[in-house]
Amino acid sequence: MNGMKIKGIKLIIFDLDGTLVDAYGAIIKSFNYTMRKLGYPPQDSPVIRRAVGWGDENLLRPFINSGDLKKALSLYRSHHKKSLLKYSRLFPKVKMVLRRLKTKGYKLAIASNRPTRFSRIVICHLGLDKYFGFILCKDAVRQGKPHPQILNKIMQRFSLKPKQTLYVGDMHIDAQAGRRAGILTVIVIGGSSTRQEIGREKPYRIIKNIPEVLKLL
Repeated sequence: MNGMKIKGIKLIIFDLDGTLVDAYGAIIKSFNYTMRKLGYPPQDSPVIRRAVGWGDENLLRPFINSGDLKKALSLYRSHHKKSLLKYSRLFPKVKMVLRRLKTKGYKLAIASNRPTRFSRIVICHLGLDKYFGFILCKDAVRQGKPHPQILNKIMQRFSLKPKQTLYVGDMHIDAQAGRRAGILTVIVIGGSSTRQEIGREKPYRIIKNIPEVLKLL
């Protein structure tokens, strides 16, 4: 099966952070700015990276007292608006891949646990907006990933079925969400999850970089 091309796909849904965009530098800067402002100890980069992927509230919550969460979110988000513009970047050849997929007639969408406001900041800043027909984020649905709701709503938007859809993410929660939605799911290594965590979720394929998506179709 691994050598076969995937047939019948019309919609490709991408996760954003860790899949198309490397925003870890921006997240780490904003995270430790928030910690310092509230008098908490800063954290090392690997610790912060491991906490990414569940949305900004869940990123901050384990490191602070619950009573400080509202203030922490305000500080983090205010800083992050600028940090994203300065420190986020695309992974290699992302635009080439998206351009080829769009030229071939695939419908493209984003499914992110990052809030809509910040997803749009980074998408527009890095020139990705022209490739995507729909962007749906955790704050616009009742439940974020690993719940499949965000993926189901995107398929509904395009009136397409799971068998016509491919999902590309970078975390074990992406693999979980894709499986629960009944979608073939491909995971790019190098994000917040280890290869072992991803492997336990048994995605259709684990790949090393985004250009490998082109070889699957």
